[in-house]
Amino acid sequence: MGDSASPLLQRRRLRTDLRTARLEKELTQEQVAKAMDWSLSKMNRIEKAKTGISTNDLRALLPLYGITDKKRTQELLDLARASRQPGWWRQYSDFAPGRLLELIDFESAASAVHQFETTVVPGILQTEEYASAILQEFHGGNMPDENVRKLVELRTARRDLLVGVEAPKFSFVLDESVIHRVVGNPAVTSKQFRDLVSTAELPSVTIQIVPFTAGLHPGLGGAFEVVGFDDTDDENIVYFEDRRGDFISDDPGEASGYLKAFHLIEEKSLAPADSVAFLRKAAAEMG
Repeated sequence: MGDSASPLLQRRRLRTDLRTARLEKELTQEQVAKAMDWSLSKMNRIEKAKTGISTNDLRALLPLYGITDKKRTQELLDLARASRQPGWWRQYSDFAPGRLLELIDFESAASAVHQFETTVVPGILQTEEYASAILQEFHGGNMPDENVRKLVELRTARRDLLVGVEAPKFSFVLDESVIHRVVGNPAVTSKQFRDLVSTAELPSVTIQIVPFTAGLHPGLGGAFEVVGFDDTDDENIVYFEDRRGDFISDDPGEASGYLKAFHLIEEKSLAPADSVAFLRKAAAEMG
């Protein structure tokens, strides 16, 4: 997947360029909104990359920012068009939860992803057989087989985010209970653990195990994922699940708190090399 597959990444790049241009002209958001006959909330959404900007609006905005060079104008227009294209994951919108698709959107534009899991291997790391066993268990009785197959397809396609040209730095910490839980059958679980050993060799991926002997730690409250961005550190998001469903929070304080919790769990985890050895041993015992 290249940049063309990540509309949010394009949107963030465009907003950074536009915000820089605005500041260079010493214009406030309020002044720009008034000049463009926009609401201030629209201006704010554009500069937070929460929404795209149409090419017509962009053509009208650029002269206000002093951008008249044809080549530069065309570059920004191309970014605006790309930012409004649907990501590859949107083809699964009829089958997958909206929050999951939103999460993949964030992951596709991220610089770093920190995920802690308590029960099963994280979705993005799951093999096809492991994912199928989980989805059949949770949805097989109330969802057509074709829909389940599409969800498995989405999970395996999502793995490409691990090896993209601009792949985020993925850090995973798994509770030891994940390693003792048989999913599908021992052969499926063993294959999954062997796959984790291989995946841990990717330059963008770190996998650690927090053992039972670590005792109490902040992760006992449940699984979560923090998605971070290198262009701003106050727009990180946190994804988590509870009994009410799955949620995404863009509250800076909440995201920061979960990131601190992740690092505390990391400190109690086995080193990456020891974690891989742990996984290799578990795979052999399962297999």
